[in-house]
Amino acid sequence: MPSLTFVLPHWLYWTMLAVFPVVAMIMARRGRSGGKRLYSLPLAYFVLITGGMLGLHRFYLKSIWWGLIFLPLFAAILFANAHQRTARATYSDAANIVRVSKGTIEREEPRIAEADATLASLKSEVDAAEEGSFTKKAAERRLQREERRLESSKTRLEEARADLQEQQAIAASSGDDRRFWEIVAFIAFAAILALVVIDAILLPFLVRRANRRLIEEDDEDEGEPLPALSGEFTKDYATVSSGWTGWIDRLSFYSGEFVSYWAVIAVFVYYYEVVARYVFNSPTNWAHEGMYLMFGMQYLIMGAYAMLSESHVRVDIFYAPLSPRRKALADILTSVFFFIFAGVLLVTGWIFAVDATRVNEVSFTEWQLTYWPFKWAIVVGAFLLILQGIAKLAQDFRTFATGRPSVPGKA
Repeated sequence: MPSLTFVLPHWLYWTMLAVFPVVAMIMARRGRSGGKRLYSLPLAYFVLITGGMLGLHRFYLKSIWWGLIFLPLFAAILFANAHQRTARATYSDAANIVRVSKGTIEREEPRIAEADATLASLKSEVDAAEEGSFTKKAAERRLQREERRLESSKTRLEEARADLQEQQAIAASSGDDRRFWEIVAFIAFAAILALVVIDAILLPFLVRRANRRLIEEDDEDEGEPLPALSGEFTKDYATVSSGWTGWIDRLSFYSGEFVSYWAVIAVFVYYYEVVARYVFNSPTNWAHEGMYLMFGMQYLIMGAYAMLSESHVRVDIFYAPLSPRRKALADILTSVFFFIFAGVLLVTGWIFAVDATRVNEVSFTEWQLTYWPFKWAIVVGAFLLILQGIAKLAQDFRTFATGRPSVPGKA
């Protein structure tokens, strides 16, 4: 399998974070043809590009049986690559032992040849020395020491020759295995690539056919128009107040919705990371770092949205049974702790951001992503949180004065 060397450029990373949520927000609100829920050709191509290796475009168009063809081929790639990695590790270990064994043989063979001549000379010295003399005893000790050294060299030489013969066979076998599984993985990848190319050509026809099938279905929901927002966004938008606080609520709502679509980016990036790592044996040095930094910014900027929709974790055992007026009073009295926290977050975030901008701080990894935008996200998140806190405090005073919730969605 070919290796992937793609590294996400910094400019593309920031463009993706800025542009993708806008496109997603527009797509979430756009109308459908005739008010019906129809498949989208651009979205089908988008799924083809990001998930074509798994046949996800076929599943998107409800072409289940054809989609299932991609899965065993993709599994074959994973299976082949796993065996390929095992064979590569075995080959590497065997090749290392072969290298060491050859070095041992090259070193010990001349040493043994020299030792034979040295032994003959030492034996002559022992025979020539006077019996019982110190010279004879010293010569005998040198002879014994040389014999032990020779025996040790012969043992190492025999072991090296045995290892060389054994590991050369293992290296040859594992090399053949590695080439075999490389071919299997390549064939499976080529088959998937061919299917993806064919589907890319057929996709307009497939989308039209899927839409005709939808129109023909006698469904209870057929013909019902889609709302501008759906699901959790519809429920959360009901918490937006009227008056001047409504502007702050809408700012919190739309900023939260904007960064929420970053989670979709993470799905595609981690999908690429898994494919690059396990299909092409090319793990990235940017996917994990880029995503956890992105999620850090999302966590900070979403704080105001979570406050607007009352999604923060809190203990309601005493708070929930209270009347709207008493809830408002409790919120007013405890708001001082909130503003202390948000103010400290704003000040410390400002210090961190200014310092990071001044020295142009970058990450310590090979990717070297600039850090100052992430530090400024602390400031933005704290500022939005303080604004939402002000709006919430004004609404609490309004509720305390009237005895009625200022926003029906928060009742």
